[in-house]
Amino acid sequence: MTQLRDNSVALTSILIALTSLAYNAWRYERTEHNQNMRAAAFELLLKLADFERVVFLAHYDRDATNGNPRTGWTYVIVINDFASVLPEPVGARAVRLRDTWREQWEKLTQDDDTAVDRIEVDIAALRKATLDTLRSLR
Repeated sequence: MTQLRDNSVALTSILIALTSLAYNAWRYERTEHNQNMRAAAFELLLKLADFERVVFLAHYDRDATNGNPRTGWTYVIVINDFASVLPEPVGARAVRLRDTWREQWEKLTQDDDTAVDRIEVDIAALRKATLDTLRSLR
């Protein structure tokens, strides 16, 4: 018992050091995770804006070069890749956008706004889910 009392300061110091080390490791992992989520979310938002530009150019301007559906497909693929590393519901919204794009891209050059409206709804939902994810990071 006297040995425990004599070494209580050393034992307390070891306990504090181990607790601090564990907390710092946890905090570092959490910070790294949040940084990765932020980076993916911001890239997704940028690609989403570029994709929306392609949609508008295809529908409103009938610009076959800058509104090319193949370019739209590359954005949809990259958007889905970024969304796959983000928490739900971002991934589900990206899949929904991909499915809507698959169904509607050929109709973008028509005078009817139905195709662009459907795509826009899914873009807005994905944008909102991504922004909500960014707001939830701590």
